[in-house]
Amino acid sequence: MPKIEEYAPAAGEAVIEELKVIAGRLSGKSILNVNSTAVGGGVAEILNRMLPMMTELGIRPRWELIKGGEDFYAVTKKFHNALHGARQELTQADFQLYRDTLKANMDTMDLDADIAFIHDPQPAGLIDRKPSSAKWIWRCHIDMSNRQQDVWDFLKGYVSRYDAAVISAPAFSQELPVKQFQVPPSIDPLADKNKELSDEEVAAVMQRLQIPVDKPLITQVSRFDRLKDPLGVIEAFKKIQPYVTARLLLVGGSADDDPEGAQVLAEARAAAEGNGDILVLCLPPTSNVEINAIQRASAIILQKSLKEGFGLTVSEALWKGKPVIAGAVGGIPLQITHKYSGILTRTIDGTAYWMKRLLHEPAFAKRLGENGREHVRENFLLTRHLRDYLLLALYLESGRQDFIHL
Repeated sequence: MPKIEEYAPAAGEAVIEELKVIAGRLSGKSILNVNSTAVGGGVAEILNRMLPMMTELGIRPRWELIKGGEDFYAVTKKFHNALHGARQELTQADFQLYRDTLKANMDTMDLDADIAFIHDPQPAGLIDRKPSSAKWIWRCHIDMSNRQQDVWDFLKGYVSRYDAAVISAPAFSQELPVKQFQVPPSIDPLADKNKELSDEEVAAVMQRLQIPVDKPLITQVSRFDRLKDPLGVIEAFKKIQPYVTARLLLVGGSADDDPEGAQVLAEARAAAEGNGDILVLCLPPTSNVEINAIQRASAIILQKSLKEGFGLTVSEALWKGKPVIAGAVGGIPLQITHKYSGILTRTIDGTAYWMKRLLHEPAFAKRLGENGREHVRENFLLTRHLRDYLLLALYLESGRQDFIHL
């Protein structure tokens, strides 16, 4: 893992020094993170990179995973979709299964820590076993601006008992009796998925994966999830095929806690069948260098999400200086200023229009990518994310003082 000092060229020397000062006030404190999967999805990626940084800074981090069967993850997937605004039918048996699974986890997990970040709905019910002296933060990565009321009412009974809540964007805020803080996610510029690669390294990966590079490549990197709209991406690309020379690549996988991934992948493959310029590639969750190379080899990156908590693939692509066309949902508008650091769309026709335009106007596309990279440098690198978490922890530890003197 990289040392803290190695982030200075990307983040700046002042940022590194600030981290050291803040962490010094938390030296020796234990910080627990709990989520539902160690691989797949942005939360796991961030924790895998952030926790070693905490250790180097003198903090004692731990990471616990809740466990459940397929029926539990089917229920929490319904929670996820419902909080994003997709109507779900949940029964009292579903809610009871959630309670029973969380209780079983409480009986086996070590939840002792000075500070705990509990990520998303899956482990929210662990609050029933919160140590009295600890500070617990519910970290919500979901766009709840159009949430299903009965599901939120159920979860709110847990969330209201936390010491604080963290959301990714102002629009995600809900009425709660606890303070809420905005902390957008981040990317690690030194991770395998984002580090610099030579042209030779990129070419080698593309050859090994048998991805042709004889035409400009338009790529969407995401889990195979209906909320990422892979079928809408395919439809938009088909609309421009008579007018451009290009190839579409849908690449991704599924998270351990997402039971719908295989079905969505099959639907995407069926929609692409018979079209030689549409490729659907499923990669293992450890394919970080491969994703990096694919993004660098692409002319345009898409993230046509219908709902989105944040959409880390947007910042990943912008960091590589690529023009991004993305859905104007969730946290994506925090990353993209329309026609300055990327393109925001709301429809299939709009996505098709901008794909065609950027292919025909490469200078404009290049300028979008350059502006996007600087925006990510200033706002969405891992060092900023860690600073925000440590400041929040320090605030709660200090007795919620309005001013913290470092």
